[in-house]
Amino acid sequence: MDRVALRGLRARGHHGVFPKEREEGQTFVVDLVLGLDTRPAAADDDLAKTVHYGIVAEEVVAVVEGEPVNLIETLAERIAQVCLKHEGVREVEVQVHKPDAPITVPFDDVTVTITRSRV
Repeated sequence: MDRVALRGLRARGHHGVFPKEREEGQTFVVDLVLGLDTRPAAADDDLAKTVHYGIVAEEVVAVVEGEPVNLIETLAERIAQVCLKHEGVREVEVQVHKPDAPITVPFDDVTVTITRSRV
């Protein structure tokens, strides 16, 4: 399986379990690795035969900016389902970063990574 990766998609969302997170929001960063067969697209040099990563990026940002959830695990799952709706995408790895998580000690990042595939 071939891979198409999108790294560092940024969007502001209102996800979290604490009222301040819901009210003020924060930046979330998403990394994606889409698994698909790129041979048909490469053979014909045809965008219609691969995944349009620009559209995927817009859809992922819309999920992050959309309906709030408590957990970034839930957010990652929603993002994965959006990616798998694209016909050629057989598998997706989603990593959601929450660099401004409400943690009381110094830290660099909090991430959740999931992998989902078509059944």
